[in-house]
Amino acid sequence: MQETRINRRGALKTVAAAGLPLLAAASTKADDKKTTKPDPVIGIATNGFNALTNAKLAKEFSAQGIKTVQLFLCQKDSNYWRYNNRSDLSTLTPDRCRSIANDYRSAGVEIHSMGVYTNLIHPEQSEREANLAYFEDMMKAARIMGVDTLITEAGHYHPKDDHRYQFRGSVWRQMVATGKQLGAMAKRHQVTVLMEPYFEGFFSSAKRTRQFLEAVDSPNVRCLLDAANLLENNDLEEMFAQLTPWIDCLHAKDRKLHTDVGVAAGKGDIDYPKYVSLAAKHTPKAPLMMEYVNPDTYKAALIHLRKAIADANV
Repeated sequence: MQETRINRRGALKTVAAAGLPLLAAASTKADDKKTTKPDPVIGIATNGFNALTNAKLAKEFSAQGIKTVQLFLCQKDSNYWRYNNRSDLSTLTPDRCRSIANDYRSAGVEIHSMGVYTNLIHPEQSEREANLAYFEDMMKAARIMGVDTLITEAGHYHPKDDHRYQFRGSVWRQMVATGKQLGAMAKRHQVTVLMEPYFEGFFSSAKRTRQFLEAVDSPNVRCLLDAANLLENNDLEEMFAQLTPWIDCLHAKDRKLHTDVGVAAGKGDIDYPKYVSLAAKHTPKAPLMMEYVNPDTYKAALIHLRKAIADANV
């Protein structure tokens, strides 16, 4: 048989003559890979389910297709969480931590993060230090559970004679210093702390939250975006424009404008198709955690959130 040699130019001419089927097929496959996006991850915060045990709660969520949670230690068999405060964690032993984590993972549910929400803005140094020590204990518990993300707010303190306490320059400097302490602590324990803004608190707007994160300047201190908490002061686009580089998680709840009461997703004024569309565009790896729901309301909120995702085609 006579040897046939085809150089690169000849091969390209041959393919071109055949209508480029091979190149077209390869291009299609490459385009498919580029355009394939992961489905938004829907999770749920456990702080509305304190009448259930962790094991029962995990099975309940798993049956509804919810595969990740933001864990608050407030379940029937793990009552340790106190909002804007701290609690005694002496009975939260390593074995107890592993048992709680196993309740979820054995049901196919991941613990994405743990809620702390202690008071970091208190004017008394002794209180702040005690709350930071509590926070560190929560970091240790999280690591035993295999969790590397914790959530908090700045905390709330309202002196009777100083209604703008959280906006004083001295308080800003104090909070930045506390944020740096928290960042160093988080680095030691190899965890990330997400700050959640709220329009009536220290993190009153997306811009102010961004400025705080820039001032703290720690890769271990980042952001959880709760659109309902900022709706009074920011449009959805503003929230993502200011905070996108720091967002690792989002809350999926709702709020009526000009009120201070949060409600379940679908019960307020947030444009949810727009919200989930912006989230998919700017923070596709951040899970959407339903909040302000309980055993009686979470299924309706889940339907609303899934429908918003479908309507937004993300």
